[in-house]
Amino acid sequence: MSKEEEFLTQEEEQEIVEAIRVAEKNTSGEVRVHIENSTSLDAYDRALEVFHELKMDETQLKNGVLIYLAIKDKKFAICGDQGINNVVESDFWDCTRDIMVQQFKEGHFKQGLINGILRAGERLQRYFPWEHGDTNELSNEISKG
Repeated sequence: MSKEEEFLTQEEEQEIVEAIRVAEKNTSGEVRVHIENSTSLDAYDRALEVFHELKMDETQLKNGVLIYLAIKDKKFAICGDQGINNVVESDFWDCTRDIMVQQFKEGHFKQGLINGILRAGERLQRYFPWEHGDTNELSNEISKG
C-alpha cells in the first residue's frame, strides 16, 4: 500500500469529500485535493502541474482551487486558477494556509484539510457566489498520484 493510500482512512476521505461539497454549495468555485507521496519539485510548481493534469484549468469561470500535499516531504500548496488570481488580493490564500498549518503541526491532517477547504469556500463565495444553474464541473473525490 502506498503512503498516500495510508495517509487518510476511507472514512476520513469521505469527510473531506463532504467538506468539498459543503464548500462548493455557496460558490461556483471548484475545490479539489490531491495527495501524493513526494515530489522533486517545489510544492507550488508541482501543484500547478497537477492542476493542469486534472484539467482544473478548464472550468468556465477559471475558478478552480487545488490543495496539494506531498506527504513524505511534508509539503503542501494551494493554487487557484487565473479567474481567481485576477480578482483577489495577493495574500488571498494566506489565512487558508495558516489554519491548515496549525492543524498539520498537531498531526490533525484530516481536520487541516477540512478547515482549509471550508475556508477556501467561504473566501471564494465573495468573488464567485453560487448562482442558480451552477453545476459541479470537477470531481469532489481526492486524487492521488
